[in-house]
Amino acid sequence: MTFGSSLILIAVGAILRYAVTATVSGINLQVVGLVLMIVGVVGLALSLLWFGVWADRRREAPPVGREVRDRDIY
Repeated sequence: MTFGSSLILIAVGAILRYAVTATVSGINLQVVGLVLMIVGVVGLALSLLWFGVWADRRREAPPVGREVRDRDIY
């Protein structure tokens, strides 16, 4: 899950939780909104963690003593 989809889930969940006053038979929209917000926050935390780990890997120095040779062209 990426930043954008997490933010969309949080926004839709907040709208359902706090702005919608309609009632639907058999489903509680406020609970659905709360679940969507929780899933969005967990997804946002996981994506931040994932991108943080990925950024640490990119910062590693290349191995010392490794040569780059040109290929022979015939």
